[in-house]
Amino acid sequence: MGEVKEELLESVPYLLKMPSNRIWVDYDEEGDVLYISFQKPQHADDSEMKENVIYHYRGNDLVGITVVGAKKYGV
Repeated sequence: MGEVKEELLESVPYLLKMPSNRIWVDYDEEGDVLYISFQKPQHADDSEMKENVIYHYRGNDLVGITVVGAKKYGV
């Protein structure tokens, strides 16, 4: 548990730079897909995929990110 706490604390600077002060995170373990939303509901009108990450936009605002194969970024 101590290792998880340290990893969470290391993520604080990145969380503070997010495009919203509220973040919703959902993980589909079976599909290994991580969904991060900066607005609920997102109502994205455009998306852009770079490698295995999909960036969702409403106008010029980033409203969400989908990470396919999320475990490769972890453990």
